[in-house]
Amino acid sequence: MNKKKRIPRLCCIGTVILAMILTGCVRRQSPPAETKTEGGKLNVVTTLFPYYDFTRQIAGDHIELTMVVPAGMDSHSFEPTPADMITIQNADVLICNGGAMEHWLERVLSAVESPHMVIMTGMDYVDTVQEEIVEGMEEETHDHDHGHGHGDEPEPGHKDMYSHDLADDDGHGEEIEYDEHIWTSPVNAMKLVKGIEETLSAADPGSRAEYEANAESYLLKLKQLDQEFRDVIAHEKRNMIIVGDKFPYRYLADEYGLRYRAAFSGCSTDTEPSARTIAYLIDKMKSEQIPVIYYPELTSHRVAEIIAEETGARPLLLHSCHNVTRREFDSGVTYLELMEQNVTNLKKGLE
Repeated sequence: MNKKKRIPRLCCIGTVILAMILTGCVRRQSPPAETKTEGGKLNVVTTLFPYYDFTRQIAGDHIELTMVVPAGMDSHSFEPTPADMITIQNADVLICNGGAMEHWLERVLSAVESPHMVIMTGMDYVDTVQEEIVEGMEEETHDHDHGHGHGDEPEPGHKDMYSHDLADDDGHGEEIEYDEHIWTSPVNAMKLVKGIEETLSAADPGSRAEYEANAESYLLKLKQLDQEFRDVIAHEKRNMIIVGDKFPYRYLADEYGLRYRAAFSGCSTDTEPSARTIAYLIDKMKSEQIPVIYYPELTSHRVAEIIAEETGARPLLLHSCHNVTRREFDSGVTYLELMEQNVTNLKKGLE
């Protein structure tokens, strides 16, 4: 799929100006190999909520931790501000996901000068799967900003973490879209936690023992969560879920053998399914006698409500954990808490 990036002209100009500022007027001196904040703490920046929460569970007060994508925002539509770019430039460790939802990060990393920054990309730590279009699901009909536009090529020698092009036998490139919501599987979450622990320990050897101990304790909780999901699947009478929106749960479904139907794929930017898609989901709900219609966080769940009205099903949240509301963030909500609620709501839909 060839997709063109469409960026407003003013946005492009702003990016160029900011790149000049970051690499010129406020260029910082090359830091030593092990760089910390003035308070002696490692400065760690994460892009998304799952990585933010995993990191704080491992590091606690040993680091200064920042999340770039603001609470309450859909990460797929995020564009960094100048302040965000400076935050990333000042990071000792950057923990990101990779993939199309972070297309903006490649531009930032090409613009800033942080030669000693350690970068961990979550998608390098798990087996990824391609986006899947299942029966009844809408296919996107408009451009989705999943690639680099003209002028967005990475610097020579700089690895492009976000391109997924495969060459066919004739040498022609084919863009492959991977599902990026890797953390929705607790098994993948365990791999990410281990990767974060190893990254932090390498960057801050003096705190290695604390990082390892905290990670081990947290991994036990994730193993318990994994078992809770397996117990639900093993004891319920059905294994299909239906989502009246996009489906960012592919890794969760694959891990536990769930069948699914949804209005859109996980990384779709569409919000209005066709009448045909809604009718299909309604018919599927009725034929399978499914008692719950799910919807993801930070979206309008109007479609789920329409389907519920037509079928008598109950609309329930199935949290993908990609981000949380500002109130949830300020209250300190965790990945484990959100996933425990998913266990409860999933059980209601499968019984």
